[in-house]
Amino acid sequence: MEKTKFKTEHVDGINIAYREAGDNKKPSLLLLHGYPSSSHQYRKVFNRLADKYHLIAPDYPGFGHSDFPAPDQYDYTFDNISKTINSFLEKLEIDNYAIVIQDYGAPVGFRIALAHPERVTAIITQNGNAYEEGIGEAWKPIKKLWANRIKENEEALLDAFSLEGLKWNYTHGTQDVESVNPDCWHLDYLRMQRPYAKKVNIDLWYDYQNNLKQYPQWQAYLREHQPPVLVVWGKNDEYFPESGAAAFKKDSKNIEYYIYDTGHFAMEEYGDKIIDEIEKFMTKIA
Repeated sequence: MEKTKFKTEHVDGINIAYREAGDNKKPSLLLLHGYPSSSHQYRKVFNRLADKYHLIAPDYPGFGHSDFPAPDQYDYTFDNISKTINSFLEKLEIDNYAIVIQDYGAPVGFRIALAHPERVTAIITQNGNAYEEGIGEAWKPIKKLWANRIKENEEALLDAFSLEGLKWNYTHGTQDVESVNPDCWHLDYLRMQRPYAKKVNIDLWYDYQNNLKQYPQWQAYLREHQPPVLVVWGKNDEYFPESGAAAFKKDSKNIEYYIYDTGHFAMEEYGDKIIDEIEKFMTKIA
């Protein structure tokens, strides 16, 4: 069994924490996490696949164990986070990888893919959205913020940062709540108590509207470059419902498609099945 190493790389003035495992001469999987998590969400992948692939999963600035610069010292937008992660990959000289995306991993990953399509061997999406039909009911209060960023609309979102609000991200739509590790939302809750954490996350929710504007570019990338795509999706996700998964079929010709009766963090409840599909998929494209 390959051991997971917990490392840090200094990138553009910021310490980026990441976990890495496996032989870097083997095919690489770049695992990009979602909100409100970190590379911690991919621990099951590391436990299962480190002996077969080179695995690397960074924490974005302000997430996990990476530095959390103040908002006046770092621009918390998806454009800027993507630039930081791309610089991180270039500093480590990682230039050939399949991208695993979930939630925020999609806007980060697709920006990297657009910048360097020649480096991307495949896309594995677990509730990582790229289509407007994949924007679900849970975005309603955030859409109010997009329309009018006033204090009232910001304060309406604060319950999402409570312990119960964070738990909801992991447990809503699951069939067996007891199969989901509560460490997930407790870790997220502790990180949310840091100075300006709530402001930064509201800033990112506000900036998310710019991802929708880029969807046509991401879809064009899929049509033009036709990377192999594996869809492994929790259908009960209120952020990104199954309609977002199905939309990939419009643009991707080489696609495998699996839907699970669970929620946003599908790998928490169906990790073994999803990782089995990732392993089979990677064997085919290698």
